Amino acid sequence: MRTLLFALLVGITGLARSQPAQPNIIFILADDLGYGELGCYGSKLIATPHLDRMAAEGMRFTQFYSGSTVCAPARSVLMTGRHTGHTTVRGNAGGRGGAQMLRADDVTVARVLQQAGYATSLVGKWGLGVVDDDGEPRKQGFDEYFGFLSQRHAHNHFPPFLWRNGQKEVLPNDFVSAGRGEGVGYATKRIAYAGDLFAVEAIEFVERNRHHPFFLYLALASPHANNERSRMLGEGNEVPDFGRYATKPWNDSQKNHASMITRFDRDIGDLFAHLALLGLDERTLVMFSSDNGPHREGGPDYDPSYFTAGGPLRGIKRDLTDGGIRVPFIARWPGRIRSGAVSSHVGYFGDIMTTLAELVGAKPPPDLDSISLVPTLLGRDGQREHEYLYWEFYEKGVSQAVVYRGRWKGIRKSKTTAPIELYDLQNDIGEKANVAARNPEEVAKIAEIMRTAHTPNQHWKIPDLAATRKN
Repeated sequence: MRTLLFALLVGITGLARSQPAQPNIIFILADDLGYGELGCYGSKLIATPHLDRMAAEGMRFTQFYSGSTVCAPARSVLMTGRHTGHTTVRGNAGGRGGAQMLRADDVTVARVLQQAGYATSLVGKWGLGVVDDDGEPRKQGFDEYFGFLSQRHAHNHFPPFLWRNGQKEVLPNDFVSAGRGEGVGYATKRIAYAGDLFAVEAIEFVERNRHHPFFLYLALASPHANNERSRMLGEGNEVPDFGRYATKPWNDSQKNHASMITRFDRDIGDLFAHLALLGLDERTLVMFSSDNGPHREGGPDYDPSYFTAGGPLRGIKRDLTDGGIRVPFIARWPGRIRSGAVSSHVGYFGDIMTTLAELVGAKPPPDLDSISLVPTLLGRDGQREHEYLYWEFYEKGVSQAVVYRGRWKGIRKSKTTAPIELYDLQNDIGEKANVAARNPEEVAKIAEIMRTAHTPNQHWKIPDLAATRKN
């Protein structure tokens, strides 16, 4: 009898294990990390052992794109599943009221997961709304948040305060104002490092919600430079110490930059260790990416080419060549995503919405620019492909870019009436040879996409769009 009961118990337990519950989800976003700055993407100088292990135990994508080449629109695309011709926030707006704020009718990834029963938290940098406006995280699907609301505030890695659920949490750092907004500046007595606080907060959220499906959006502020400190003191790569790079024959700016990356890699390792400790490892999908390409904002002594930050790609942050928008993307889910997998599938930030909705059994909002990555992640047949990916960028005029069928890359610089440059990404990953003259049919297709992919937005306008050429 006892043998029969034991057999029944084992059978029931096995059945439960074969029908996994909704996965916990953690999306980690680095800030201004280049495609080539992780060991698993070719870095020889910067140590990232935990992210390299994440890639070895999961899937690494080789042609995955951010939503934009700068911060705020990239995050808007990630949150809404719509590209920069359709999403609400399409550029870094500075002080222009309303232009860098999600609206009340936007439906974010966090909202979809919250409505599916998930506990949701933002830890780190938001950049899509401030306290008491429609873009504040609690009005966009997050149960709680801790960190920076304003992206300029997020430049300061030793800030005088951080936001927690609408309230300021004062920190022991002093403050030298740069005159560009509340909390925007730098510290001379650097005590509390925001990245360290985020690491602790992330683990505490996981601990509190270990018995409940959760979504953690861990939006790091590293390795973005403190632009204001760069301007005022000449060095903006802020970190508590040089770490393992103290004895390297590099300048201080290079040591700081490398240490910023290795430090958050350490924190990600601690998060993985805590998932394992709580028995959540096999129930948790973790994704990692960066919001755009590498910066050159650390001061006169910092040059991203020293670290080959973009890998084989041309350009950096604020460029629409792949160095500005192609980013590392790693996904790990033990037992569900095959270890050591490498995917050449062409995806981008907007796909996260439909992917996560499918995984949790939720219905995504309509009219998205989003394709589920679930078949690729789980090794199934039936992966859909994008006909094209589209970007528009609002600095020094309006530029546009299209990746067409994963191979052809079209770029218009500064004006939508400018000629289209065409690159063959399959044979020219560094975008060195403009082949527009030899491929007029591909240029015409891309020109039509550029003409039609933009929808009206009161804050982000393209005055000469009607005059764009179709050939």
